[in-house]
Amino acid sequence: MPMLVPMLVLLLGTTPPAEEVPALLRARTEQLLDAITRGDPSVWDQALDARARVVDEQGEVLDRKAMLASIRPLPPGVSGALRPVEFQATVVGDTAVTTYIADEDETFHGARIHSRYRIGETWVKRDGTWKLLAVQVLALRTDPPALPTTAEQRRAYCGRYRLGDLTYVVECETDGLTGGTAGKPGKPLRLESPDVFFVPGEPRTRRIFQRDTAGRVTGFLERRESWDLPWKRTD
Repeated sequence: MPMLVPMLVLLLGTTPPAEEVPALLRARTEQLLDAITRGDPSVWDQALDARARVVDEQGEVLDRKAMLASIRPLPPGVSGALRPVEFQATVVGDTAVTTYIADEDETFHGARIHSRYRIGETWVKRDGTWKLLAVQVLALRTDPPALPTTAEQRRAYCGRYRLGDLTYVVECETDGLTGGTAGKPGKPLRLESPDVFFVPGEPRTRRIFQRDTAGRVTGFLERRESWDLPWKRTD
């Protein structure tokens, strides 16, 4: 009998007490995520408000019709599961704002992939039923695996680099490289691929070192997403 009331709330849209709204929305969220991996748009059809807008992880804005059309079964060889973690909800009257991480485990033709998405949603209560009005999805980035380096490899990068009135110093440490603008503490530089380094915890940027025809490092590009800042070696 205790399980019957929550089930009726979900099925009939009966207005729950305010303190039960976060639990209700979390349950609805789990249903919506499950529907994505199943390729079942009917669950979203019931939940989406007529004026809903969804911003996906690519930055594309979808209206209700486009969002429903985007939910399709996964292609052969691909399977996965999405689950909400770190779920939070703020309820103010007939409006609720939720945020959570959609934690995804995917199998892609035998290979395993793990992804995480920060999702923010706005729900509004229409005629006693909570409807999903807005969704914004942000793909969370993580650091890539770091490759080992030898002391000889690291020596090629150590030096001073200049961009306008700024100086960037790369220093050789016992077990790696550090880099930073002059006068500030250096941050670890980790090798991702030949001549490409990243700073742990800063997955949106890369430092791509450049060489001349003799193989000497002459500078690096500080790549911020798709924009490059050119630093030239001065020593």
